[in-house]
Amino acid sequence: MKNVFLQELQNRGYLNQCTNLNELDEICNKKSISGYIGFDCTASSLHVGSLLQIMILKLMQKHGHRPIVLLGGGTTLIGDPSGKDSTRKILDQKEIKNNIKNIKKVFNKILDTSNKKTTPLFVDNADWLTKLNYIQFLRDTGSHFTINKMLTFDSVKLRLDREQSLSYMEFNYMILQAYDFYQLFKNNNCILQIGGSDQWGNIISGVDLIRRKLQKEAYGLTSPLITLASGTKMGKTEKGAIWLNEDQLSAYDYWQFWRNTDDRDVKRFLNFFTEINPKEIDAIFEKEKNINNLKILLANEATKILHGETASKKAEQSAKETFEEGGFGSDLPEIKIELKEIKKGINILDLIANNKILSSKSEARRAIANKGFKIDGYTVSDEKKILQIKDFKKNILKLSYGRKKHYLVKII
Repeated sequence: MKNVFLQELQNRGYLNQCTNLNELDEICNKKSISGYIGFDCTASSLHVGSLLQIMILKLMQKHGHRPIVLLGGGTTLIGDPSGKDSTRKILDQKEIKNNIKNIKKVFNKILDTSNKKTTPLFVDNADWLTKLNYIQFLRDTGSHFTINKMLTFDSVKLRLDREQSLSYMEFNYMILQAYDFYQLFKNNNCILQIGGSDQWGNIISGVDLIRRKLQKEAYGLTSPLITLASGTKMGKTEKGAIWLNEDQLSAYDYWQFWRNTDDRDVKRFLNFFTEINPKEIDAIFEKEKNINNLKILLANEATKILHGETASKKAEQSAKETFEEGGFGSDLPEIKIELKEIKKGINILDLIANNKILSSKSEARRAIANKGFKIDGYTVSDEKKILQIKDFKKNILKLSYGRKKHYLVKII
């Protein structure tokens, strides 16, 4: 490959498949292009499982190309069956619009909006999908798809092989995604669609639809689906999803997620989720043999991209104060309690469950029985313990669950 964008895409491990890599390489070498990635808006925040796709959009900008962010207000009404064992929950349009509004905040933080040539274009496929005439759409677009071929794509085949139901509504998803690509190609000169490897069938359907309807060539490219060294899927932990919006996950907890990366994943994630040059990463690994220092580097760089350098440094300092110095750490997640409540006394189980440190009182009870909670470094042994003003030092105490989860409980 001659093109620096595609070279870095490959060097970082972002490149899985491409419909016509040599031809795309030649085009990217001659001019700037527009490429898009679609995101369904099923929640009010994306989680870290979507981060690799956002990093690819950021890489496009770095090399002078324009990213298009498609927020699927239309396709979210249906739900993408790719990689799913069951039908997604159906959301109404008001919920979806609210989700789109919140999700855009992350893109505005990570992507560069200062350069007119590469500033991201945001589109919502509800703008064209909700206006389609069903009969006309079947005649003009549906006629280019065969059931025979659609049944071979993983998004359909895997569900049917497992004898899990697939609604007719979901079955139409790949046609709508192909139509999205057709619309963006025709109206925005977008020649490239990028997605995870589970989207390959949907992407090549779009390439084929453009070829059939417009007699022009478009390109599709996929990135690998990320599986952790432990075998689990990227994006969620036993404590829940690693959300990208700060109102759903603090910068400190985000930093801790990367700090706790499995040793085997550190180098790969430095390539995936930071802007450090891949050759520099190789050199760092040759020189630095302390894996914990490398994890801190990963946490700092990944957090800087999403939350900024100040938040990243603050999170690192809080972790140091909390774990190495036995202090409180000013950036720890906070639990605020009103003075009138603490005067009455608060049961430790209520504090844990009501603030969703654990999902239920019974789970909290088991954790206390297993010596899982500490207050200011001292093990909580009594599930009936009542927190009172005397337990607080200067209206603050530190509640710890295990060795890695810490909270500042503050009286307000």
